[in-house]
Amino acid sequence: MRQRSRAFIVADASNPSNRVVFINADIAMGDTGVRRSIVSALSQEFPGLYTNENIALSSTHQHSGVGGYLEDLLPQITALGYVNETAQAIIAGTVLAVKRAHASLAEGKLSLGNTTVVDGNRNRSPSAYLANPAEERARYEYDQDKDLTLVRFDDANGNARGFLSFFAVHGTSIYENNTLVSSDNKGMAAYLYESSIEPDAMPGNNTFVAGFAQSNVGDTSPNTLGAFCESPGQPWDGQACDFDHSTCGNKTEDCHGRGPGFRISDYESNKIIAQYQVDGAKTLMGQQLTPITGPVKWVHTYMNMSFRSFTLPNGTSVQTCPPAMGYSFAGGTTDGPGAFDFIQGDNSSSSQNPFWEIVKGAVTPYPDQQQIDCQYPKPILLNTGFAHWPYEWSPNTVDIQMLRVGQLVILVMPGELTTMSGRRMREALRAKLISEGVLGDDAYVVIAGPANTYAHYVATPEEYSVQRYEGASTIFGQWTLDSYIDKYSSIVSYLADDATGQPPSDPAPVDQTSKAISLQTGVVFDAAGIGRDFGDVLTDVRTSSPYTAGEAVIATFVGANPRNNLRLEQTFLNVDQLVNGQWKAVRSDSHPSTTYQWARTSTILGTSTVNITWVIEDGTPSGTYRLTYFGDSKPLIGNITPFVGHSSSFTIS
Repeated sequence: MRQRSRAFIVADASNPSNRVVFINADIAMGDTGVRRSIVSALSQEFPGLYTNENIALSSTHQHSGVGGYLEDLLPQITALGYVNETAQAIIAGTVLAVKRAHASLAEGKLSLGNTTVVDGNRNRSPSAYLANPAEERARYEYDQDKDLTLVRFDDANGNARGFLSFFAVHGTSIYENNTLVSSDNKGMAAYLYESSIEPDAMPGNNTFVAGFAQSNVGDTSPNTLGAFCESPGQPWDGQACDFDHSTCGNKTEDCHGRGPGFRISDYESNKIIAQYQVDGAKTLMGQQLTPITGPVKWVHTYMNMSFRSFTLPNGTSVQTCPPAMGYSFAGGTTDGPGAFDFIQGDNSSSSQNPFWEIVKGAVTPYPDQQQIDCQYPKPILLNTGFAHWPYEWSPNTVDIQMLRVGQLVILVMPGELTTMSGRRMREALRAKLISEGVLGDDAYVVIAGPANTYAHYVATPEEYSVQRYEGASTIFGQWTLDSYIDKYSSIVSYLADDATGQPPSDPAPVDQTSKAISLQTGVVFDAAGIGRDFGDVLTDVRTSSPYTAGEAVIATFVGANPRNNLRLEQTFLNVDQLVNGQWKAVRSDSHPSTTYQWARTSTILGTSTVNITWVIEDGTPSGTYRLTYFGDSKPLIGNITPFVGHSSSFTIS
């Protein structure tokens, strides 16, 4: 499935220049550099309407899509550096989504509601959650937020044009060994809902827009059956992982979370978790929801989190720290376990392995005593806040942003808040909005993120002390959450009905893309091979007998590198149906029933293959079909050239 951006614009009917843009992108997290380019393009196209202050770039937080687009070095490493093609594709698609939203602006009505989705998530760090005060935990039925909040968009005639929902669940339904681009459970949910409304529209060409946005996702997991040891031949094989450390035989590698479709496939789990969210949205879309009334407002500023001093409500002076990753960061999670001898839940002052104490200084600078004390009790593995070569490893400055639409306030967060962090954040900001007279008792606050800047995790101080993955990845130290509460609370007055201007700001982060490096090689050339042409069929479909629902139709073609042309707003494949003597495209690479797999067969010769698969869905009409492959080849000298390949015709009965 392709990754997409879905844009939502809300303008004040009494003053249409007052508007906010919420972008729900099928990406892993928001990024300062990508957002900077999006803001630049939109502010040039629509001067005075869309600005750095009123545009929010949020993510569905999928983990099965493209990487390398973030401008800080640490998240680039797994992609072998910065991948400009990825960043530009995200920017272009997102700008296009906003332009389409802008072109479709019309008077309408908004309404708001919430429902419970019990089976859609699980806490993957319950031992850390239990560190929170018992009296606080007693206020909640679950150790996860089960609420799905939905904002319905109706036109002036009361017809639904779309919705924007918020529900906390990690985009890790598809396992980490996946090599196909996908948009995980929230992208799947959007497809399922949109296709149910407009079943004949190709994905991306629908007029009804279903937004499934992320919320306080930090310690959530879609792998709702729990985490188990996959250790063939060991006595603990098949048993639940260790509760405190998520280990199997004292190692993390074999501890894996299992989704609800575990016995079938991770793709089945992905669809099930998506369907839970779809069902929740449909429940709300079928109800009479609370009207949203009031002005449209926004506030944005930058905050430098390195050694930021502030005062807690009890009068204690505290400070945040320059970024650092703890040892348990390398231990990974049950959604994606780490390697070597790192484990979760290490808050000891002594290293898990003295070898890493020696080696880590060759990766990032050793922390000084001030940083050690500030980050305590986190044992520092990567001192990223002091790593500046070849450019910044982690952000020091983050976006602070809130959007107000009537009685609804969206806290646009630059990180992954855990369940309890999100609860404290929402509660504190709602209380502040009411106490300052910005909103009344009907104030409704939601969290969206990770958005704008990716500043990793936000655990509560109590969870931080346990130092599981989420605490170890809370890069600014144990007072990160309280710093956010303090800052967001201090600027709520800018959301008041009569408020003007924007608050003072720390300097914006410096653009790093000009310094970016990449170890990925470009496409040198493509070759079809002796006696072959691009698009030739190497392995054809079955023509001797009809296919039926549930069967996989497969064809292999002489291919070319897909990086030659990402085919934005297009497709690498079609499933065509013969209708009245004409071929009609009925599936593309945006349908979950199709897969496109490219494989290099010889780097020296430049040859490759493309495998196209279509698993026939129930209810597919009988008839004649074919598979079509769209590619682009690059010669050693000359221009990139498009080509098309077709399988033989086949029938479905």
